[in-house]
Amino acid sequence: MTLRPPSSLLPVRLRLTSRGNGPRPIDGVWWPRSDDLTTELPRLIRALPHSWPRIAHVTANATMWSAFPGRILVANQVIQLHRASSHRTPDTICLVAPGHGRWDLLVVRTRTERTEALRLLSIADGPAAGGRTQPVPTDARTGISEPAARAVVGPVRRSP
Repeated sequence: MTLRPPSSLLPVRLRLTSRGNGPRPIDGVWWPRSDDLTTELPRLIRALPHSWPRIAHVTANATMWSAFPGRILVANQVIQLHRASSHRTPDTICLVAPGHGRWDLLVVRTRTERTEALRLLSIADGPAAGGRTQPVPTDARTGISEPAARAVVGPVRRSP
């Protein structure tokens, strides 16, 4: 029997894009270890670069999380959570620091196979991953390759 360390001791699976290449529709890729936002979001926030401003608001697709409270306490700071329209922002999370900007991350679903999740993480190129990757052809609107987006978010459902 192999003992695994508790998920709180495992590194956050996050890859950020480099900021010097102009505006981009996606700022990074995050692969949480569970669908428990109250556990995963604090870990994500603590893993962000120290140079980033304090995040005050988070908007996410609530349907991909087991619980979605209205706010959460992270490092003695209250972060307001907002529900995104699931058909407009499939599997993304938007981090907002008022007066400083916003960062949009693709969220890889926890049940995604490891090889596919690692491929999706490689979409971003940045210091969090320790190097550059080969560019991936992307959809101009989302910044994500169409096959990758389908693998993570599935077909987009439109409301009538």
